[in-house]
Amino acid sequence: MPSRGNDFGRALAKLLGINVDYRQEPDRHEYATLLPDNVEPYFEDEPTVKEYLLQFKPTRAGAARYIKDLFPFWNWIFHYNLQWLTGDIIAGVTVGFVVVPQGMAYALLAKLSPEYGLYTSFVGFLLYWAFATSKDITIGTVAVMSTIVGNIVIKVQDKHPDIPAEQVARGLSLISGAILLFIGLIRAGWIVEFIPLVAITSFMTGAAFSIAVGQVPAMMGISGINTREATYKVLINTLKKLGSSKVDAALGLSALFLLYFIRWVCNTMSERQPHRKKMWFFLSTLRMAFIILLYTMISWLSNRDISNAKEAKFKILGTVPRGFQHAGVPHIDSRLISAFSSELPAAIIVLLIEHIAISKSFGRINNYTIDPSQELVALGFTNVFGPFLGGYPATGSFSRTAIKSKAGVRTPLAGIFTAVLVLLALYALTSVFFYIPMASLAGLIIHAVGDLITPPDVVYRFYRISPLEVVIFFAGVLVTVFTNIENGIYTAIAASAAVLLFRHARAKGLVLGHVEVHYLTDDADFATSARQQQRHQHQHPQDPPNPDSSSAEAIDHLSTPTTTASSSSPIDLTTTPYTTSAYIPLSTSPSAHNPTLFPPTPPHPGVLIYRLTDTLTYANQSSYLSSLTAFIFAHTRPARGTTHYARPGDRPWNDPGPRRGEAAVVEDDVRPVLRAVVLDFGAVAEVDVTGVQGLVDVRAQVERAAVRNAKRREEQQAVSTVHVEAAGKEE
Repeated sequence: MPSRGNDFGRALAKLLGINVDYRQEPDRHEYATLLPDNVEPYFEDEPTVKEYLLQFKPTRAGAARYIKDLFPFWNWIFHYNLQWLTGDIIAGVTVGFVVVPQGMAYALLAKLSPEYGLYTSFVGFLLYWAFATSKDITIGTVAVMSTIVGNIVIKVQDKHPDIPAEQVARGLSLISGAILLFIGLIRAGWIVEFIPLVAITSFMTGAAFSIAVGQVPAMMGISGINTREATYKVLINTLKKLGSSKVDAALGLSALFLLYFIRWVCNTMSERQPHRKKMWFFLSTLRMAFIILLYTMISWLSNRDISNAKEAKFKILGTVPRGFQHAGVPHIDSRLISAFSSELPAAIIVLLIEHIAISKSFGRINNYTIDPSQELVALGFTNVFGPFLGGYPATGSFSRTAIKSKAGVRTPLAGIFTAVLVLLALYALTSVFFYIPMASLAGLIIHAVGDLITPPDVVYRFYRISPLEVVIFFAGVLVTVFTNIENGIYTAIAASAAVLLFRHARAKGLVLGHVEVHYLTDDADFATSARQQQRHQHQHPQDPPNPDSSSAEAIDHLSTPTTTASSSSPIDLTTTPYTTSAYIPLSTSPSAHNPTLFPPTPPHPGVLIYRLTDTLTYANQSSYLSSLTAFIFAHTRPARGTTHYARPGDRPWNDPGPRRGEAAVVEDDVRPVLRAVVLDFGAVAEVDVTGVQGLVDVRAQVERAAVRNAKRREEQQAVSTVHVEAAGKEE
């Protein structure tokens, strides 16, 4: 019997004109009379508000899993072995030789003294491993973020000249880190998906060009140029004063040339000598440290008798304090927060997208999946704790991450060994840093940011996929060049959002028409029936095509070869039993009612059909493709023939196996080998560059799970190439 509260609620709803009976179960018998006898209707009940909210009710198991997920190292640290240690030491030391000169150079972009770059790098490498879901990413100083910090420092000091630059940088790091940490703790890392690939490449290209132009005066020894003006003004003023270049130009230009020359030689030799590819890679990686040491030696030979950097024959770095001289609690007041609050969104966006984009990219390359929310926890904690040792905002570095990946890193613990190298530099090499030429550091910065510029062939691929997004790309670059980096970021993101909304608002439907489908078959009865149907259409063109005649027979013939019918006796679909094939979702809600069709089965072992239910754009591609790859790896096995490893160190860090002391459970994997992935794009009306790039990444990732098929394709491509070359020679 309904309660009084329920009666009162229904009466109130009726008074307000609300229909509360819409959830009543439909008359299934009414629907059943409209369908063939062997097909039952499909119904799915909508969840109530209470049922929906109960899905988010916290549980003890969920809370324990949440705490465990905050410290991912717990899953692999107990499996650590000597083989992993060797790979981590090599990768960590290799990155250390790169991060020391880069850290000092990038600190100058932030309008800070060079030791702050070393502080920032040390904290990033020391803390990240405990929260990491990526073994490759390196957190530290980066060119774009350092430039934004420098811009914020100048703007704050224009309002409050008494606030020192390091106080601004440390306060910015603490506030932005706290915001990132909060976003990560509430597991809202999905917001990164609303920043598309085109927007990222746009402002990165514009920022790289702006940074490079801003370093030309320092590389050439030209003074009196305000490098904080718009990029085009800096370029024009530099060209005007090019004749006033000093001896610094010889050091800067030659250093820049040698950096590119050494890289070209190493890349060329690695192609000619594949068996020594690893050696040439390490030589190429050490080129920055080698150039800095070389020009430091030249500077020492020229200025060894001086004690003041201003007395040098060319600009040098000067005194670098030994150790952590600036460690302490950062001072933050209301004046400081209000001064940089308007610049805070741009800083947070750069911290977010640089780190997540890089970690995702290398996760796909090295066959593991990152957790964006957990990465934000790691990034936020690093930036919150960093200011206490003197650090400023840090994020993921593309160049150092690529080096670390190629160096053979095995686990996130490699950052500890890089931190040790940075610590040694802070305590043992500060007297050497005194003689580093500023022009050589400027050349190093130009060389480093050059890799951030998007190549023309990539822009052309953007154009082939989505021409409108190329307009956004150039708009972001031009706004960055003619105003500043912050405006370029806002322009690219806002334009991408506007295009996304426009596409959804202006979606177009298509009017469908009738078409005759001709089947080629050896069935004489089917051919005779088809000819009779065609003759009838010519004699009676005004009659509509009979759906129960040849077309129905064709459907029945193709779907169930064992069921036959005479050509003179058309099939009645409403009375004659027949079977047909349909593809429905494998996973359904518990409220589904369709006993005839459920449970569905896969179409073929190792074959996966995946339906996209909406457009494929930057806003939803991660959700689509993450669920696709998760299903693939959960329901198929690798095609390598075995999943066992000869040594514990051969295992990847994200699949460490049983803990020490626990017996390994060896069972035959009954899952099928991945053979094909069929994408149903029937409901996809639009794709953009980010969506296509996601498909490319997923294809590369799943092909590793089907190695035999990949090898077979490579062999076929090789044979096709040989045939094409032979045909070309014959012509």
